[in-house]
Amino acid sequence: EYEGDRNSEGQRHGFGKALLPNGDTYEGEYECGLRNGAGTYRFKNGALYTGNYLQNKKHGKGVFFYPDGSKYAGDWVHDQRQGYGEYLYANGDTYTGEWANNRRHGQGTYVYKDTGSKYVGCWVNGIQDGPAELIHQNYRFKGRFLNGKPLGRGKFIFDIGCEQHGEYIQPVQEKEEEDEEEAPLPLEPKWKASDITKLTPWSPH
Repeated sequence: EYEGDRNSEGQRHGFGKALLPNGDTYEGEYECGLRNGAGTYRFKNGALYTGNYLQNKKHGKGVFFYPDGSKYAGDWVHDQRQGYGEYLYANGDTYTGEWANNRRHGQGTYVYKDTGSKYVGCWVNGIQDGPAELIHQNYRFKGRFLNGKPLGRGKFIFDIGCEQHGEYIQPVQEKEEEDEEEAPLPLEPKWKASDITKLTPWSPH
């Protein structure tokens, strides 16, 4: 069902409201039969998108409310979260930063609601990867991350005015005698401290 403007060819063109066969609704701008410009799309499952469209795809600035209570506000390219945006997760965590292909990618800040801790740094395909800072209540860690875990040289900076330098080392798996059915879980990198100093400038190189 559609009520709204049409062009001389009878295509939806201008402003209109549509009820789609799947129960979704759209209210907004059309161009030559396609959603184009500003509009609001309500999904039958309770999700809602309000923002810009280009040829039926979410494109430009827009806000998406997901059925689980999470929300994304930011840039879209061809229906994907891409560019810069803020995501509020259902558990109250937030991410503010760069996106590519629907994933956290580039520079961004992730805040953990439960602890108040903050990850500020690089992301690759949704995973913490590259130079970053992990900020806790009264100390922080500066270093590099690989596949979501700290690895290599870095330092802990304490608010009382000192630093502990060292590195995160990936432990080697112990080989078991029996063949295990399941692949063992990768071991957590272990922190190996080297020295404690006054506050110093730091670079990830």
